[in-house]
Amino acid sequence: MYKVLIVDDEILDLEGMRSFIPWAELGLEVTGAVNNGFDALALLERQPVDILVTDVHMPSMTGLELARKAREFAGRLRVIFVSGYQDFHYVKEAIALNAFSYVLKPMDDKELTDALRTVVQQLDQEKRRQQNEQAYREIAKNDYLLKLLEGAEAEEAAGVLQESYGFDRLGWPVRAAAVELDDLSWKLDPMPEHRQQEWFNRFYDSLVPLLTEAGIRHVCKTSRRRIFVLIEDGVDLQALSALADRIQELHPFSVTVGVGEEAVNLTGLRRSYGEALEALSCKLIAGKGRVIRHGELKWDDALEQPSQTALPLEPLYTAVVNFDLVTVSDEIDRLFAAAAGMRSKLKIQYFVMHILLGLEHHLRAINESLANALQEETGGSPDVMLQLETIDDIRSWLRKRLFAAAEVIQRRKQKKSSKLVDEMIRYVKEQLHENVTLKEVADHLCFSPNYLGTLFKEVMGTNFSEYVIHLRMEKAGELLRDPRVKVYEVADRVGYRYMPYFSRQFKEVFGMTPGQFRRNV
Repeated sequence: MYKVLIVDDEILDLEGMRSFIPWAELGLEVTGAVNNGFDALALLERQPVDILVTDVHMPSMTGLELARKAREFAGRLRVIFVSGYQDFHYVKEAIALNAFSYVLKPMDDKELTDALRTVVQQLDQEKRRQQNEQAYREIAKNDYLLKLLEGAEAEEAAGVLQESYGFDRLGWPVRAAAVELDDLSWKLDPMPEHRQQEWFNRFYDSLVPLLTEAGIRHVCKTSRRRIFVLIEDGVDLQALSALADRIQELHPFSVTVGVGEEAVNLTGLRRSYGEALEALSCKLIAGKGRVIRHGELKWDDALEQPSQTALPLEPLYTAVVNFDLVTVSDEIDRLFAAAAGMRSKLKIQYFVMHILLGLEHHLRAINESLANALQEETGGSPDVMLQLETIDDIRSWLRKRLFAAAEVIQRRKQKKSSKLVDEMIRYVKEQLHENVTLKEVADHLCFSPNYLGTLFKEVMGTNFSEYVIHLRMEKAGELLRDPRVKVYEVADRVGYRYMPYFSRQFKEVFGMTPGQFRRNV
């Protein structure tokens, strides 16, 4: 709301204006109502005022004198004179002071209200014009900074920045910093273009006040995901770490800041910006959501980068097939530790693809497929991995994908095992009248007895022979309920040719002989 000061030595007129004019409805706020020019000047010196409504004829200091003095330190002040005098001398002097309006007493509230409404419209237009000018200046500044940093028309850009944007008063030495949004591609790609731009604009609008608070005056958008920041002498670099933490509190993402070395002129500033971008490239190893200073990470050029074919991958593949997640995790950490010398994101991506292709080949040998297993899990496509920005993110992605694949393969193995065990049970039930053995079942299903015995125990929790005895006794109990079937016939139908042996096993299961069982039921 715009601020209004009312001045009139007539108390009734003063209170009438204060009470009967719809100030809030007009978008105005009365910050003061005084009855003399001296109090009005004191208030004008203490706080900003947009509109002055003053009586012309007041003792000690007239409204005309008040307006003249107020204009000395508030040149944009809009003045509306209120007077009971129609003397042309007063009107002429008011016009000379660029008064907005001259309202005669006795005053019509509507006339003053209309005059105020017109002033508000004029102030709104002025504000929009200033905003447009400021926006244009920021766009132009951004363009000149880009030219300076990229080396295109750098001399001309440097001249304009010094003459028009205060770069001749920079606190040298300075540093360039680059603020980069993390994980931008996979977070924004699903959005339409206009939504992506809105999202970035909100981020930029929240960043500028934080930078200003840290004492950073010059900022420039260099791309959709990156912002140049000029750090003058005296600005604490720790403020950038606090800035990165604050961004994570305000937004569902993080930023990484790369900082170049000191520069003593604008030519050196371009070099410092290149160093800031080099520091950002270290995010692959150093991690995201932090400040990385140029030269902070020292690469060991003597560090041997292992050949992909030299790294043993068989333990990892075996662990995936056997659903040994602890070993899967340990093997991934071992492989990435061995590949620590890879400083290129592209090389690390190739390294991971080599692991995945090797696992696919290994699984095909056992009639499985990594691609099919990962299709059942979200985020399994290698395209997601290509969008990740740090080696920790890539390692975490690989670990999750292999865990998911191992789980899917395990479920399929269990499903296949259950189906095979069902076939074993069906065959036993069909041959229950015979003395069926595990070897006979294995021959029928074309598997080894040892494999089927182990598989049966894993799925059913009991030995094959114990389960067959259970089936026989269960069937015998059913047959004994029919008094027309003799006991020796029951034994024969469940595969027993020797009655004492049948009777002994029946008693072990039911706690009584077959004859006692029949009498009880």
